[in-house]
Amino acid sequence: MREFYSDTQTKPTRPMREAALDAPLGDERHDADPPTVKLCERVAGMLGMEAAVFLPSGTMCNEIAIAVHTRPGDEVICTRESHIIFAESGGPAALSGVMMCPVDGARGMLTPKDLSNHIRPPSTHAPRSRLLVAEQTANLAGGAVWPLSQINDVVKVAKTAGLATHLDGARILNAQVATGIAAADYARGFDSAWIAFTKGLGCPVGAVLAGSKNFIKEAWLLKRRWGGAMRQTGVLTSMCLYALDHHVERLAEDHALARRIGAQLSELPTISEVLPVETNIVIATLAETAPDAVETAKYLRAKGVTVTVVAKRKIRIVTHLDVGTDDARALLDAFETLA
Repeated sequence: MREFYSDTQTKPTRPMREAALDAPLGDERHDADPPTVKLCERVAGMLGMEAAVFLPSGTMCNEIAIAVHTRPGDEVICTRESHIIFAESGGPAALSGVMMCPVDGARGMLTPKDLSNHIRPPSTHAPRSRLLVAEQTANLAGGAVWPLSQINDVVKVAKTAGLATHLDGARILNAQVATGIAAADYARGFDSAWIAFTKGLGCPVGAVLAGSKNFIKEAWLLKRRWGGAMRQTGVLTSMCLYALDHHVERLAEDHALARRIGAQLSELPTISEVLPVETNIVIATLAETAPDAVETAKYLRAKGVTVTVVAKRKIRIVTHLDVGTDDARALLDAFETLA
Protein backbone atom coordinates (compact mmCIF):
# COMPACT_ATOMS: atom_id res chain seq x y z
CA MET A 1 0.00 0.00 0.00
CA ARG A 2 1.29 3.46 -0.95
CA GLU A 3 0.50 5.57 2.11
CA PHE A 4 -0.43 9.15 1.33
CA TYR A 5 -2.99 9.11 4.15
CA SER A 6 -0.67 11.05 6.47
CA ASP A 7 2.96 11.58 7.34
CA THR A 8 2.08 9.72 10.56
CA GLN A 9 2.32 6.55 8.43
CA THR A 10 6.11 6.73 8.35
CA LYS A 11 8.09 3.83 9.77
CA PRO A 12 11.38 4.32 11.64
CA THR A 13 14.37 3.62 9.40
CA ARG A 14 16.87 0.96 10.35
CA PRO A 15 19.56 3.52 11.33
CA MET A 16 16.95 5.28 13.49
CA ARG A 17 16.14 2.00 15.24
CA GLU A 18 19.81 1.24 15.68
CA ALA A 19 20.25 4.58 17.42
CA ALA A 20 18.16 3.19 20.28
CA LEU A 21 20.19 0.04 20.80
CA ASP A 22 23.08 1.53 22.74
CA ALA A 23 21.25 4.49 24.25
CA PRO A 24 21.96 4.98 27.98
CA LEU A 25 18.70 4.67 29.88
CA GLY A 26 17.22 5.80 33.19
CA ASP A 27 14.04 7.06 34.81
CA GLU A 28 12.82 10.12 32.90
CA ARG A 29 10.82 11.33 35.90
CA HIS A 30 14.04 11.73 37.87
CA ASP A 31 15.82 13.40 34.93
CA ALA A 32 17.95 10.27 34.77
CA ASP A 33 17.33 9.25 31.16
CA PRO A 34 20.15 10.94 29.17
CA PRO A 35 18.58 10.90 25.67
CA THR A 36 15.32 12.33 27.03
CA VAL A 37 17.08 15.08 28.96
CA LYS A 38 19.12 15.94 25.87
CA LEU A 39 16.08 15.95 23.59
CA CYS A 40 14.04 18.19 25.88
CA GLU A 41 16.91 20.64 26.24
CA ARG A 42 17.45 20.65 22.50
CA VAL A 43 13.79 21.23 21.61
CA ALA A 44 13.43 23.94 24.23
CA GLY A 45 16.35 25.70 22.57
CA MET A 46 14.91 25.20 19.08
CA LEU A 47 11.67 26.87 20.21
CA GLY A 48 13.28 29.57 22.32
CA MET A 49 11.71 28.25 25.53
CA GLU A 50 13.07 27.61 29.03
CA ALA A 51 12.15 23.95 29.41
CA ALA A 52 10.35 21.04 27.76
CA VAL A 53 8.75 17.66 28.42
CA PHE A 54 8.59 14.54 26.26
CA LEU A 55 5.04 13.30 25.63
CA PRO A 56 3.54 10.32 23.79
CA SER A 57 1.73 12.42 21.19
CA GLY A 58 1.09 15.87 19.78
CA THR A 59 -2.55 15.63 20.80
CA MET A 60 -1.39 15.24 24.40
CA CYS A 61 0.81 18.32 23.95
CA ASN A 62 -2.22 20.36 22.86
CA GLU A 63 -4.51 19.02 25.55
CA ILE A 64 -2.03 19.55 28.36
CA ALA A 65 -1.28 23.07 27.14
CA ILE A 66 -4.99 23.93 27.04
CA ALA A 67 -5.47 22.57 30.56
CA VAL A 68 -2.52 24.51 31.96
CA HIS A 69 -3.49 27.81 30.32
CA THR A 70 -7.23 27.75 31.07
CA ARG A 71 -9.86 27.09 33.71
CA PRO A 72 -13.24 25.37 33.17
CA GLY A 73 -15.66 27.70 31.42
CA ASP A 74 -12.94 29.68 29.63
CA GLU A 75 -12.98 30.10 25.86
CA VAL A 76 -10.25 29.09 23.41
CA ILE A 77 -9.96 31.03 20.14
CA CYS A 78 -8.68 29.16 17.09
CA THR A 79 -9.58 28.64 13.45
CA ARG A 80 -12.46 26.34 12.60
CA GLU A 81 -10.05 23.96 10.85
CA SER A 82 -7.75 23.60 13.85
CA HIS A 83 -6.56 20.15 14.88
CA ILE A 84 -7.91 20.69 18.41
CA ILE A 85 -11.40 20.89 16.90
CA PHE A 86 -11.43 18.28 14.14
CA ALA A 87 -9.05 15.61 15.41
CA GLU A 88 -8.84 15.49 19.21
CA SER A 89 -12.12 13.79 20.10
CA GLY A 90 -13.60 16.73 21.98
CA GLY A 91 -10.63 16.75 24.33
CA PRO A 92 -10.75 20.45 25.26
CA ALA A 93 -14.33 20.06 26.53
CA ALA A 94 -13.88 16.64 28.11
CA LEU A 95 -10.53 17.27 29.80
CA SER A 96 -10.48 21.01 30.47
CA GLY A 97 -14.14 22.02 30.41
CA VAL A 98 -13.49 24.87 28.00
CA MET A 99 -15.54 26.33 25.17
CA MET A 100 -14.19 26.69 21.67
CA CYS A 101 -14.52 29.85 19.60
CA PRO A 102 -13.91 28.67 16.01
CA VAL A 103 -13.04 31.45 13.56
CA ASP A 104 -13.23 31.15 9.78
CA GLY A 105 -9.74 32.38 9.01
CA ALA A 106 -8.37 32.50 5.49
CA ARG A 107 -6.18 29.44 4.79
CA GLY A 108 -6.34 28.31 8.40
CA MET A 109 -4.88 31.53 9.76
CA LEU A 110 -6.19 34.49 11.74
CA THR A 111 -5.54 38.14 11.13
CA PRO A 112 -5.20 40.61 14.01
CA LYS A 113 -8.69 41.87 13.13
CA ASP A 114 -10.09 38.32 13.20
CA LEU A 115 -8.74 37.83 16.69
CA SER A 116 -9.81 41.25 17.97
CA ASN A 117 -13.35 40.66 16.72
CA HIS A 118 -13.63 37.44 18.76
CA ILE A 119 -12.10 38.52 22.07
CA ARG A 120 -15.00 39.00 24.43
CA PRO A 121 -15.22 42.04 26.69
CA PRO A 122 -15.27 41.21 30.41
CA SER A 123 -18.74 40.12 31.47
CA THR A 124 -20.36 37.89 34.06
CA HIS A 125 -22.70 36.66 31.30
CA ALA A 126 -20.09 35.34 28.86
CA PRO A 127 -17.13 32.98 28.98
CA ARG A 128 -13.71 34.51 29.46
CA SER A 129 -11.55 34.70 26.34
CA ARG A 130 -8.44 33.06 27.71
CA LEU A 131 -6.32 31.30 25.10
CA LEU A 132 -5.26 31.69 21.48
CA VAL A 133 -4.19 28.51 19.65
CA ALA A 134 -2.44 28.76 16.29
CA GLU A 135 -1.30 25.87 14.08
CA GLN A 136 1.95 25.92 12.10
CA THR A 137 1.61 24.68 9.42
CA ALA A 138 -2.15 24.95 8.87
CA ASN A 139 -3.04 21.33 8.16
CA LEU A 140 -6.44 21.51 6.46
CA ALA A 141 -5.41 24.64 4.58
CA GLY A 142 -2.96 22.49 2.64
CA GLY A 143 0.03 22.80 4.94
CA ALA A 144 -0.01 26.58 4.58
CA VAL A 145 2.70 28.49 6.41
CA TRP A 146 1.80 31.43 8.63
CA PRO A 147 3.83 34.45 7.48
CA LEU A 148 6.09 35.52 10.32
CA SER A 149 4.77 39.09 10.40
CA GLN A 150 1.16 37.85 10.57
CA ILE A 151 1.74 35.40 13.39
CA ASN A 152 3.67 38.04 15.33
CA ASP A 153 0.90 40.59 14.88
CA VAL A 154 -1.77 38.13 16.01
CA VAL A 155 0.23 37.18 19.09
CA LYS A 156 0.68 40.86 19.92
CA VAL A 157 -3.10 41.37 19.88
CA ALA A 158 -3.57 38.31 22.11
CA LYS A 159 -0.99 39.49 24.62
CA THR A 160 -2.40 43.00 24.73
CA ALA A 161 -5.79 41.49 25.58
CA GLY A 162 -4.31 39.30 28.31
CA LEU A 163 -4.71 35.98 26.50
CA ALA A 164 -2.34 33.07 26.88
CA THR A 165 -0.92 31.74 23.60
CA HIS A 166 -0.17 28.22 22.41
CA LEU A 167 1.42 27.12 19.12
CA ASP A 168 0.50 23.72 17.72
CA GLY A 169 3.82 23.05 16.02
CA ALA A 170 3.04 19.63 14.59
CA ARG A 171 4.72 20.60 11.31
CA ILE A 172 6.67 23.67 12.38
CA LEU A 173 9.87 22.15 11.02
CA ASN A 174 8.21 21.88 7.62
CA ALA A 175 7.61 25.63 7.86
CA GLN A 176 11.23 26.17 8.89
CA VAL A 177 12.59 24.17 5.96
CA ALA A 178 10.19 25.76 3.47
CA THR A 179 10.98 29.35 4.46
CA GLY A 180 14.38 29.31 6.11
CA ILE A 181 12.82 30.97 9.16
CA ALA A 182 13.81 29.27 12.42
CA ALA A 183 11.17 27.53 14.51
CA ALA A 184 12.14 29.79 17.42
CA ASP A 185 11.14 32.84 15.38
CA TYR A 186 7.69 31.39 14.71
CA ALA A 187 7.32 30.44 18.39
CA ARG A 188 8.50 33.78 19.75
CA GLY A 189 5.81 35.37 21.88
CA PHE A 190 3.93 32.12 22.48
CA ASP A 191 3.65 30.79 26.01
CA SER A 192 3.95 27.20 24.82
CA ALA A 193 4.76 25.31 21.64
CA TRP A 194 5.65 21.81 20.56
CA ILE A 195 7.35 19.75 17.86
CA ALA A 196 6.10 16.41 16.53
CA PHE A 197 8.44 13.52 15.83
CA THR A 198 5.92 11.05 14.41
CA LYS A 199 5.18 12.92 11.20
CA GLY A 200 7.77 13.98 8.63
CA LEU A 201 10.62 13.17 11.01
CA GLY A 202 9.67 9.49 10.90
CA CYS A 203 9.75 8.46 14.56
CA PRO A 204 7.37 5.83 15.96
CA VAL A 205 6.29 7.73 19.09
CA GLY A 206 6.53 11.15 20.63
CA ALA A 207 6.35 14.92 20.69
CA VAL A 208 8.02 17.53 22.87
CA LEU A 209 6.09 20.35 24.54
CA ALA A 210 8.03 23.46 25.58
CA GLY A 211 7.35 26.55 27.66
CA SER A 212 8.49 28.30 30.81
CA LYS A 213 9.84 26.29 33.76
CA ASN A 214 6.61 26.89 35.65
CA PHE A 215 4.52 25.84 32.64
CA ILE A 216 6.47 22.58 32.29
CA LYS A 217 6.08 21.92 36.02
CA GLU A 218 2.31 22.07 35.57
CA ALA A 219 2.54 20.04 32.36
CA TRP A 220 4.34 17.27 34.25
CA LEU A 221 1.52 17.13 36.77
CA LEU A 222 -0.99 16.53 33.98
CA LYS A 223 1.32 14.12 32.17
CA ARG A 224 1.27 11.88 35.25
CA ARG A 225 -2.41 12.46 36.02
CA TRP A 226 -3.47 11.49 32.50
CA GLY A 227 -1.32 8.37 32.43
CA GLY A 228 1.45 9.63 30.18
CA ALA A 229 4.37 9.38 32.62
CA MET A 230 6.91 6.86 31.36
CA ARG A 231 10.28 5.58 32.51
CA GLN A 232 13.14 4.55 30.20
CA THR A 233 12.00 6.79 27.37
CA GLY A 234 15.49 6.90 25.91
CA VAL A 235 14.53 4.01 23.62
CA LEU A 236 12.18 6.52 21.97
CA THR A 237 13.96 9.83 22.45
CA SER A 238 17.22 8.49 21.01
CA MET A 239 15.30 7.99 17.76
CA CYS A 240 13.98 11.56 18.02
CA LEU A 241 17.53 12.85 18.39
CA TYR A 242 18.50 10.83 15.31
CA ALA A 243 15.62 12.44 13.42
CA LEU A 244 16.77 15.95 14.32
CA ASP A 245 20.24 15.12 13.03
CA HIS A 246 19.22 13.33 9.83
CA HIS A 247 15.59 13.95 8.82
CA VAL A 248 14.96 17.68 9.05
CA GLU A 249 16.58 19.06 5.90
CA ARG A 250 15.21 16.20 3.81
CA LEU A 251 11.70 17.58 4.44
CA ALA A 252 12.41 19.73 1.37
CA GLU A 253 12.16 16.55 -0.72
CA ASP A 254 8.65 15.96 0.60
CA HIS A 255 7.69 19.53 -0.29
CA ALA A 256 8.99 19.16 -3.83
CA LEU A 257 7.09 15.90 -4.33
CA ALA A 258 3.88 17.45 -2.96
CA ARG A 259 4.20 20.36 -5.38
CA ARG A 260 4.57 17.96 -8.31
CA ILE A 261 1.55 15.97 -7.21
CA GLY A 262 -0.51 19.14 -6.76
CA ALA A 263 0.46 20.51 -10.15
CA GLN A 264 -0.45 17.31 -11.97
CA LEU A 265 -3.71 16.79 -10.07
CA SER A 266 -4.82 20.30 -11.00
CA GLU A 267 -4.75 19.29 -14.67
CA LEU A 268 -7.19 16.39 -14.22
CA PRO A 269 -10.89 16.84 -15.10
CA THR A 270 -11.94 15.08 -11.90
CA ILE A 271 -10.24 17.76 -9.78
CA SER A 272 -11.82 21.21 -9.58
CA GLU A 273 -9.27 22.86 -7.28
CA VAL A 274 -5.96 22.24 -5.57
CA LEU A 275 -4.97 24.57 -2.74
CA PRO A 276 -1.55 26.21 -3.10
CA VAL A 277 1.08 23.70 -1.99
CA GLU A 278 3.70 25.19 0.33
CA THR A 279 4.92 22.18 2.27
CA ASN A 280 4.03 18.47 2.28
CA ILE A 281 0.21 18.56 2.18
CA VAL A 282 -2.02 18.62 -0.89
CA ILE A 283 -5.72 19.43 -0.46
CA ALA A 284 -7.73 18.70 -3.59
CA THR A 285 -11.42 19.34 -4.28
CA LEU A 286 -13.18 16.80 -6.45
CA ALA A 287 -15.23 18.05 -9.40
CA GLU A 288 -19.00 17.65 -9.21
CA THR A 289 -18.79 15.10 -12.02
CA ALA A 290 -16.40 12.91 -10.01
CA PRO A 291 -17.29 10.51 -7.19
CA ASP A 292 -17.40 12.08 -3.73
CA ALA A 293 -14.41 11.90 -1.38
CA VAL A 294 -15.45 8.70 0.39
CA GLU A 295 -15.98 6.84 -2.87
CA THR A 296 -12.77 8.26 -4.29
CA ALA A 297 -10.80 7.09 -1.26
CA LYS A 298 -12.30 3.60 -1.61
CA TYR A 299 -11.42 3.52 -5.30
CA LEU A 300 -7.85 4.64 -4.65
CA ARG A 301 -7.40 2.09 -1.88
CA ALA A 302 -8.46 -0.64 -4.29
CA LYS A 303 -5.65 0.65 -6.52
CA GLY A 304 -3.18 0.38 -3.63
CA VAL A 305 -3.11 4.05 -2.58
CA THR A 306 -4.42 5.68 0.60
CA VAL A 307 -5.57 9.29 1.05
CA THR A 308 -7.55 11.14 3.74
CA VAL A 309 -11.16 12.25 3.40
CA VAL A 310 -11.41 15.75 4.92
CA ALA A 311 -14.79 16.91 3.57
CA LYS A 312 -17.57 15.63 1.31
CA ARG A 313 -15.62 16.52 -1.83
CA LYS A 314 -12.13 17.13 -0.44
CA ILE A 315 -9.21 14.80 0.01
CA ARG A 316 -5.82 15.26 1.62
CA ILE A 317 -2.58 13.81 0.27
CA VAL A 318 0.53 13.96 2.45
CA THR A 319 4.11 13.25 1.38
CA HIS A 320 6.80 11.91 3.71
CA LEU A 321 10.02 9.93 3.80
CA ASP A 322 8.30 6.63 3.00
CA VAL A 323 6.86 7.72 -0.37
CA GLY A 324 8.79 8.73 -3.45
CA THR A 325 8.39 9.43 -7.14
CA ASP A 326 7.25 5.89 -7.98
CA ASP A 327 4.55 6.09 -5.32
CA ALA A 328 3.46 9.49 -6.63
CA ARG A 329 3.23 8.07 -10.14
CA ALA A 330 0.99 5.26 -8.87
CA LEU A 331 -1.19 7.83 -7.09
CA LEU A 332 -1.54 9.96 -10.20
CA ASP A 333 -2.16 6.95 -12.43
CA ALA A 334 -4.99 5.90 -10.13
CA PHE A 335 -6.50 9.39 -10.25
CA GLU A 336 -6.29 9.43 -14.04
CA THR A 337 -8.59 6.39 -14.18
CA LEU A 338 -11.09 7.90 -11.74
CA ALA A 339 -14.37 8.68 -13.46
